Amino acid sequence: MKIALPEQAYKYVTENSQECDSETAFVLTSQNEKYLQNAKENNAHSIIKIEDIASLFLVDKIKIVGITGTNGKTTTASAIYSFLLDLGYKAAFQGTRGLFMNDEVVEGKSLTTPSVLNTYRHIYQAVEAGCEYFIMEVSSHAIVQKRIEGLDFELKILTNITQDHLDFHKTIEDYIYVKNSFFQDEGKKLINKDESRAKFNFKNAYTYGIENPATYKLMAYSLNDGSSGIIQHFQEIVPFTASLHGFFNLYNLMAAISATHLITDKKLEEIADVVDNFAGVSGRMEQVCKAPNVIVDFAHTPDGMQQVLNALKEKELLVVFGAGGDRDKQKRPLMGRVAASLAKKVFITSDNPRHEDPEAIVQDILAGIEDQSEVVVELNRKKAIEMALDAQEEDEVVVILGKGDESYQIIYDEKFPFDDREVVRELLHL
Repeated sequence: MKIALPEQAYKYVTENSQECDSETAFVLTSQNEKYLQNAKENNAHSIIKIEDIASLFLVDKIKIVGITGTNGKTTTASAIYSFLLDLGYKAAFQGTRGLFMNDEVVEGKSLTTPSVLNTYRHIYQAVEAGCEYFIMEVSSHAIVQKRIEGLDFELKILTNITQDHLDFHKTIEDYIYVKNSFFQDEGKKLINKDESRAKFNFKNAYTYGIENPATYKLMAYSLNDGSSGIIQHFQEIVPFTASLHGFFNLYNLMAAISATHLITDKKLEEIADVVDNFAGVSGRMEQVCKAPNVIVDFAHTPDGMQQVLNALKEKELLVVFGAGGDRDKQKRPLMGRVAASLAKKVFITSDNPRHEDPEAIVQDILAGIEDQSEVVVELNRKKAIEMALDAQEEDEVVVILGKGDESYQIIYDEKFPFDDREVVRELLHL
């Protein structure tokens, strides 16, 4: 994508060597340096290092908050964005759900962390729109591929580290190392104190936690009708209430409240007052229907599934899920084990199979389930959801996991329309 930059010797900048010409400068990054010669052959106006154009995109004119972790990035980032807007600030949010600015959708869903030049473009747009804060999700892929080059973070946040993306990182040790590498500088950081795998530079480090002593400590909580809690920050003791369900969301809320306190001049009490306005994220613990009770969630890791199902453990659960193709195979039997241990009945189906055989993916999941007497395999996802709804009895909950608010299913390289929530509404004639 070419990006116009006014008042420069060149007219455009691009990361794509194929787009270079006499009016377009090539922005050299760690990702595209192997295409440098191609850029020259296409008569690039000039070659510019990414750090040399940071100021042109005004990245130093806004406070950037980066959030990484296996689970909770989107909810935590969305909550911070919501709190800032409710407190009267102008803010932007970039992540899995797209680009949002001052309570408006600017771009639809994309990569969790786009290419570095696209992030610069989004920051430029945010500054032009008067935003004081730019909240962004930072994926482990983006850290390795240096898609955050040249960005000076006001605050970095760690939610947690559990297993995911071993198709890319190969070992859990490498994945943990990559996540922790984001926190080795001396900048301001906010760490989940209950995450035992976290390793970080203690300088300018703040913590939040429930189990362990922390800068921001949850002293007490309740999970009735949403959630509520009491935060202690040194001598301050402040209560909050929220509409979000589940113990895991207490961590997301704690991270968001603590972060907002660290990056603004607002009192903790003022921040706590706006927490209840945050309605959560579409496709995350989303109740599609109350009677019968049907919940859709994005959880697609063993830990994510366990958190969601544990949040509903007072109920009998019928769980529908699969696993994505061309992704971490090692987590599949673990996902099967979690589902079978916490659900009354399990319906294993297809997720986004991509280039893999859906049947082979299911076999990987089944390898983690010893007793398969309460397991049904149905590769047609719509049919699997229908079977779960048909089997559902009063007071039982159907939980559909893996895709959340995705509106498509990826088979090979094609995206076919498919939204778990819409399928449920159609089947129930809602």
